[in-house]
Amino acid sequence: MNTVQDNLITIKNEIHKIALDCDRDPNTIELIAVSKTKPVTSIAQAIEAGQLSFGENYVQEGVEKITYFKQNMPDTLITWHFIGPLQSNKSRLVAENFDWMHTIDRFKIAQRLNAQRPANMGKLNVLIQVNISNEESKSGVQADEVADLINQIITLPNLRLRGLMAIPEIENDFAKQLEVFKQMSQLLASLKTDYPFLDTLSMGMSGDMPAAIVAGSTMVRIGSAIFGARQYV
Repeated sequence: MNTVQDNLITIKNEIHKIALDCDRDPNTIELIAVSKTKPVTSIAQAIEAGQLSFGENYVQEGVEKITYFKQNMPDTLITWHFIGPLQSNKSRLVAENFDWMHTIDRFKIAQRLNAQRPANMGKLNVLIQVNISNEESKSGVQADEVADLINQIITLPNLRLRGLMAIPEIENDFAKQLEVFKQMSQLLASLKTDYPFLDTLSMGMSGDMPAAIVAGSTMVRIGSAIFGARQYV
């Protein structure tokens, strides 16, 4: 059975190859290891293998892990990304613990994160989640609503808006995956005309990473291909 370290090497090599094949610099693509439902021992193995960016979907679980590593590996500079849907009553925990928030889809959440961000932590990096597949069950704003939300978020002094995030509808066909991801890439490119500071496109998971990279993703969120199948209690 492959270890976490083996899997990380495989994924990083794959990212490198895909990037070179489509004339991209592999260093412009950051790997976020999605560690939700995984124990701290698995995360520690990933850290030992050189992985320092981790994504969590559940607030309380993520905070417990962040606290653990602050106490047990205080000299290791880990970057924590919140990548799940966020309820208003949990916003303080994200504001006080995480470095990135990927799933802003309404101004109310942005306002709460801004108000609750501790001054000594610096600005919280945030992304706007776009419902690019127009799924009724999925969070995110419509593409034509993004600019309005940008204009609201950039008024908040404790947030740093970095770009866009998407979780497209599950699709196994590469060409169809690529088509949707290119819509995201084109949306970001069009927004950069008015908002040149936008530099991040968070898209691509274990099942569609190659298409996301070809389309221009700068952050891929990989869980099961690194840590194995998720363990739900």
